[in-house]
Amino acid sequence: MAAGMGEQAPGAPGEPRSFQLDKEFLASPKGLLMLGELALSLLVFALLTASVSAYMGAALLETLLTAAVLGLRGTHAHHHLPALHWPCLDMLRCGSAALIFLVVAVAAVAASREGAAVSAGTFGLVLAGVFAYDGVRTYRLQHAAGLGQDSRVEAEE
Repeated sequence: MAAGMGEQAPGAPGEPRSFQLDKEFLASPKGLLMLGELALSLLVFALLTASVSAYMGAALLETLLTAAVLGLRGTHAHHHLPALHWPCLDMLRCGSAALIFLVVAVAAVAASREGAAVSAGTFGLVLAGVFAYDGVRTYRLQHAAGLGQDSRVEAEE
């Protein structure tokens, strides 16, 4: 629609933002890391579903949480919720996911020795390491940005 029909010019304050996917974010190190987490989470979920379905709920929860955060970060919708401290929430997401996938991976291998369960355990351990790396990386970037100056600095690279 034209800017003269009651809408503000693009870039104006208060403009209704579209939720278009930011390809620059997805190509950034943080975006690639989150895409990798999502892909591995889906893989572990599929392997757990095929072998030890009792543990697939935890993997599904973390997969959906990762997809939601990736969607919010990829469309910059998280800027509409400034009251939340996003780097802290990201570290909490990564820490909980690392712990959950570590426990699920060990439990899946202990419950069944079939190929899909062992694969889910192996990829679950790798995924726990990826989530731990993401959490530590987010902490280091946030710490390097100077928490004392502005506690809401975005650590996206």
